[in-house]
Amino acid sequence: MIVRSSPVAKRWLYKPFPDAPLQKEAIELLVQTLNLSPFLASLLVQRKVTTFEEARTFFRPELGHLHHPFLMKDMDRAVDRLTRAMANGEKILVYGDYDVDGTTSVALLYGFLSTIYDKLEHYIPDRYKEGYGISKAGVAYAAENGFSLIIALDCGIKSIDRVTDAKALGVDFIICDHHRPGDEIPDAVAVLDPKRADCTYPYDELTGCGVGFKLLQALCMTQGIPADTLWPYLDLVAVSISCDIVPVTGENRVLAYYGLKQLNSAPRTGLCALLRIAGFVAPDESCPPPAKHLDVTNVVFGLGPRINAAGRIKHARAAVDLLLAKHHDEAEGFAYGLNQHNRDRQDFDKNMTEQALAMIEADEWLKNAKSTVLYDASWNKGVVGIVASRCIERFYRPTIILTQSNDKAAGSARSVPGFDVYEAIEACSELLEQFGGHTFAAGLTLPVENIKAFQEKFEQVVSATIQEEYLTPMVEIDIPLDFSEIDAKFYRIMKQMSPFGPQNLAPVFCTEDVVLVGEPIIMKEKHLKFTCKQVGTGRTFTAIGFGMSVWADHLHQNEPFSICYSIEINHFRDQSTIQLMLKDIRLAE
Repeated sequence: MIVRSSPVAKRWLYKPFPDAPLQKEAIELLVQTLNLSPFLASLLVQRKVTTFEEARTFFRPELGHLHHPFLMKDMDRAVDRLTRAMANGEKILVYGDYDVDGTTSVALLYGFLSTIYDKLEHYIPDRYKEGYGISKAGVAYAAENGFSLIIALDCGIKSIDRVTDAKALGVDFIICDHHRPGDEIPDAVAVLDPKRADCTYPYDELTGCGVGFKLLQALCMTQGIPADTLWPYLDLVAVSISCDIVPVTGENRVLAYYGLKQLNSAPRTGLCALLRIAGFVAPDESCPPPAKHLDVTNVVFGLGPRINAAGRIKHARAAVDLLLAKHHDEAEGFAYGLNQHNRDRQDFDKNMTEQALAMIEADEWLKNAKSTVLYDASWNKGVVGIVASRCIERFYRPTIILTQSNDKAAGSARSVPGFDVYEAIEACSELLEQFGGHTFAAGLTLPVENIKAFQEKFEQVVSATIQEEYLTPMVEIDIPLDFSEIDAKFYRIMKQMSPFGPQNLAPVFCTEDVVLVGEPIIMKEKHLKFTCKQVGTGRTFTAIGFGMSVWADHLHQNEPFSICYSIEINHFRDQSTIQLMLKDIRLAE
């Protein structure tokens, strides 16, 4: 047998097990009232579900659980300005970012408003010519073409100068954003952003598309438009929630739940075409239903990259065209184009990642640093964020990938769990021209001549603030579990905790004293598959570890080991069996 390299050690981080008296009491209550196993009840308590009523809300989300949209600061002003614009016959420009959240936001607002108003256009900035956010070109286009109102989606919260410029030209702004504001709020007619310090909206983790949805919800309320006309647009909101990697909790969970139901039962024409080309719907089948039930993960890896590829390779307008398509044939054409863009994106991604990793390996300072900042003027701006994520897979630390854009250095940052990369970038703001984003992902622009100083300052900040354990890959485990607990009922109830996503991830379990049943198998030279059982129990399960073939040489008959894993159902030849999806393996001491 070929001897492969040793596996990389990972941290196993156990979530606090419900052990306090009140938590134990809650577990006992849920076991009795819901007829659950103590393990499933513990999973609920970990998710702050402790009463029968909370469990009913958690397991059965309702659209009635959505918050009143007018609780959001400036919502009354936004609705008033929008209704006046429509009443006066003003031209309205729906403006959005070029990523999935931005393009779904534009498709949502433009698609819905166009059913009740016709003096509309949509605008997506060119990633390469205009950059992120409200651009000078976008404001000029609005002013020169007679638009008196711009609705900005998934951007604008830091566009102080652009909003001021627009106001001087007679163009008003309604901003629907969800990024962190700076010290100053733009002088727009209305700024909808639940992350504003002066906004008391009950939930602050909406996507840009989600904020746009709340604006439409408020408009429907004031104009007497039936809410039923808005619900079919939730497939777009679900795609934005999935792909923008926001918490799937609270209001997002309700929106994602119903949006995924829409996506699985009656997706819009454009998404249907994309589902087909992504392999979720057979070529000769109508849509719906998809060949498999779509969840957040399917959307993230199946639909997200193809929608994003439009803005990364050419222009994101193509993604909006797809999402707004009414006819099957045109939707199929748009979907084919996005798929081609995605293939080109994959080529750029592969080549740039190889170059970036080689740069780190060739530089001792970079190899030993606690952060990565790389620049190459020839790199494609559209995939720098992806390459940053790829570098983290190899060198587990906060990473920024920069390239040249309009004579500046521009790029994307990605982080590791536990570390706020936005705050680290903010600490280097004197070297930057522009930055914005979230805890784990951000964008930035700086003069090329500042790159070296920024690289050094960023490393200083990260080194001084990051906890050492954050630099080791981590697997977060919900609870230890015996194989004897795993059966069809356990899986069925656990699945009802979905949709899974950040802060409501699919449960991860660990089991000790596991032994092989037969020899491990390597699939496609990099994946691991084996059958196993737990000592002392009669149940056996198949386990799959993607990218874990390195473990094959370290597992031996009759030598116990521990595994952490999630639980899935494998459908094969009309048979459904429980399968363990491996996260990591630990050999016995």
